[in-house]
Amino acid sequence: MPNRLAAATSPYLLQHADNPIDWWEWSDEAFAEAQRRDVPILLSVGYAACHWCHVMAHESFEDAATAAQVNTGYVAIKVDREERPDIDAVYMGATQAMTGQGGWPMTCFLTPVGEPFHCGTYYPATPGRGTPSFRQLLDAVTAAWTDDRDRVRGAAGEMAARLAESAVTALPPAAVGEGTLDAAVATLAQGFDEQAGGFGGAPKFPPSMVLEFLLRHHERTGSAPALSFVATTARRMARGGLFDQLAGGFARYSVDAGWVVPHFEKMLYDNALLLRVYAHLARTTGSAFALRVADETAAFLLRDLRTAEGGFASALDADTDGVEGLTYAWTPSQLRDVLGDADAGWAAELLCVTDEGTFEHGMSTLQLPADPSDAARWSSVRNRLLAARDRRPQPACDDKIVTSWNGMAILALAEGGAALDRPGWVVAAGEAADLLLRLHVVDGRLRRSSRGGVVGAAAAVLEDHALLADGLLALHQATGDPARLGQATGLLDVALTHFSDPSTHGGWYDTADDAEQLLHRPRELTDNASPCGASALAGALVTASVLAAPADSARYRDAAEATVATVGTLAERHPRFAGHWLTVAEAMVAGPVQVAIVGSSAAERSSLVAVARSASVGGTVVVAGPPDAEGVPLLAERPLVDGAAAAYVCRGFVCDRPVTGVDELTAALGETL
Repeated sequence: MPNRLAAATSPYLLQHADNPIDWWEWSDEAFAEAQRRDVPILLSVGYAACHWCHVMAHESFEDAATAAQVNTGYVAIKVDREERPDIDAVYMGATQAMTGQGGWPMTCFLTPVGEPFHCGTYYPATPGRGTPSFRQLLDAVTAAWTDDRDRVRGAAGEMAARLAESAVTALPPAAVGEGTLDAAVATLAQGFDEQAGGFGGAPKFPPSMVLEFLLRHHERTGSAPALSFVATTARRMARGGLFDQLAGGFARYSVDAGWVVPHFEKMLYDNALLLRVYAHLARTTGSAFALRVADETAAFLLRDLRTAEGGFASALDADTDGVEGLTYAWTPSQLRDVLGDADAGWAAELLCVTDEGTFEHGMSTLQLPADPSDAARWSSVRNRLLAARDRRPQPACDDKIVTSWNGMAILALAEGGAALDRPGWVVAAGEAADLLLRLHVVDGRLRRSSRGGVVGAAAAVLEDHALLADGLLALHQATGDPARLGQATGLLDVALTHFSDPSTHGGWYDTADDAEQLLHRPRELTDNASPCGASALAGALVTASVLAAPADSARYRDAAEATVATVGTLAERHPRFAGHWLTVAEAMVAGPVQVAIVGSSAAERSSLVAVARSASVGGTVVVAGPPDAEGVPLLAERPLVDGAAAAYVCRGFVCDRPVTGVDELTAALGETL
């Protein structure tokens, strides 16, 4: 019989709707029930594509005896961390403080008022390696709650106070100038893996935002090491098992340092960020390899993650039928079954499929260390393997539409589509934006997620406002539509009003001032798998400052500068966790560069627009349209030159004379830095 989660919009919660545990969604009613019964709360946080979340669910949450123990002694609350990142942030802070590490599934025990007194992650069904079983843990927590209640409550109160205090602690402010950016590159160099690319050892995550920063740094300074770090990492990631050699798209991370064996879940945010990097690399260097990877990553987004409503789903699961990699890994005999003897050996050598296997149980992930000399043969082999793979059981799709992640996809598709002349990408970006604005805005305020055309109840957080605004600004540039600019600045104005920290200049909270009150109001300063809310806001504000009307331009720029100034210490000392901050800072140091192109018709502007979009450095703002186009401030008071289309190139508040020829514009763009 389904439990309360059957009415949820989250695919993760729905995965647990048939558990024998009497789960509650996060709600005032759940806490009231815990207080009525005078029992602690078991808080379980995870997400739909999480491998170990599935393992713990199968081992413990589906077990009748375990469920009876939970139902007797606890009020159990299940939370989707992607739907409620604010709750996840608060209790992940507690978990890390108590254990020195974090991860999912996250398992926390709370007092009936929500104060944590014991936290951890995955607990097995049987004890081992110094870890108690989940049922042993339940016994111990129940005993402590029953026999030592005052001490438990006291410790929980102290932890809650420490977490609240740490949430308002900020790094000493420091400006992020050219010296900081140079120092960040030097620090990154110390941790760079010269052989496999990337930074640090296993497990190795794609450093997408750091790569975007390094590309911009190379463009501004000519730094050869910065470009080398990007090129090496981009090549090795996309040549390895991290990249789906048959269908495109990147897995979340590699369990080894050489990008051979992925953790197979495919996340929207990773692929949106990496699409932007590969499109930028292709534009900067002319690399056909980077262009191919960008095309295949975009194809994955449009084919496998696009929903019927026009948005983008959150993820594909790491597991298929409970087995990790079942859909994706191969043996030599499986290649022969599909390809026959004539092509199987060739394909095995090409794709690194060995008798011993590179993964588990003699299976191999598919790698492509070098492009095949016979492109036609490879195309045939790839198509046949993909068709056979499509007949295998497939991983589940978390079809929840998250606002911020869709904002990143909109940005990557609009920006990359404009620069690489992929108009279909821009159209898809626009359709996703329309969906979010139509469905996720309720009573004038943004919501976090939806599924199947039904919007969720959770309010949007700072990253949602900022990243959707950034995507809309990219659409404004790609299409010239003035409505997109108004939509973006409207979101930014809401963020400025409701998310700022009035006690600090440039400080931001991740939740709005009128959002649900948790143990404390969370804020995050570090960029992790995706930009933190504050760095995302700074980036959108910088772009908006040169697109918006003069009355708004100065306040957006001032807010961006104050925000970036709060993280100078982080950016210089820990650049791996400040990739987006550094990317924004590069745009600020560069101006950012602005290119306004006016012409009586799209045809007259086309050659100048093509050059501006393909030859501009990262962070450049490009807008085209007729002179004095209504609602497009960057084109105001910029007339044609002798009746011909013209391009105006500016850096910060200093502009060159307008140019009318492609060669002149190319030269002007080369001189802006």
